[in-house]
Amino acid sequence: MSDPTPVEVRAPEGAQRLEIVWDDGLTTGYPHLVLRALCPCANCQGHQGPIQWVDAIEEYTPRALELRDIVEVGQYALGLAFGDGHSSGIYTFRYLRDLARADTMSREEQRTLAFER
Repeated sequence: MSDPTPVEVRAPEGAQRLEIVWDDGLTTGYPHLVLRALCPCANCQGHQGPIQWVDAIEEYTPRALELRDIVEVGQYALGLAFGDGHSSGIYTFRYLRDLARADTMSREEQRTLAFER
C-alpha cells in the first residue's frame, strides 16, 4: 500500500493556513508559521540531524509568512514559496502527514517537535 497523496491543496490568498485533502479522505491543516518554522531545507536546518523549530521565524510578519506559490515536486512532495522570498523547502507528502499533528498543539508543544529526515 502506498502513502496517501494530496488530491486538493488550498491556500487562499491572504490566508495564514494551508489545507490538504488526501486521497484517503483525511483533510489536514497547517498554519503558515508552522510550515515556515519547520522548513526541512538545508538552509533552515543544516545538513544533518532532525528537523527542528527555527525560533527566528516567530518574529516574521503575517505577510512574510504568506504562501506565494505551491508547486508539485515529482509525485512525492510540494515546494512552498513564502512571502519572505524563501522557497527552497521540499515538503514530502510523508513529512506533511507527520507534520499535521502540530495543528492541534500549543505553540510551546510545536517548538519541541523534531522530525527525522
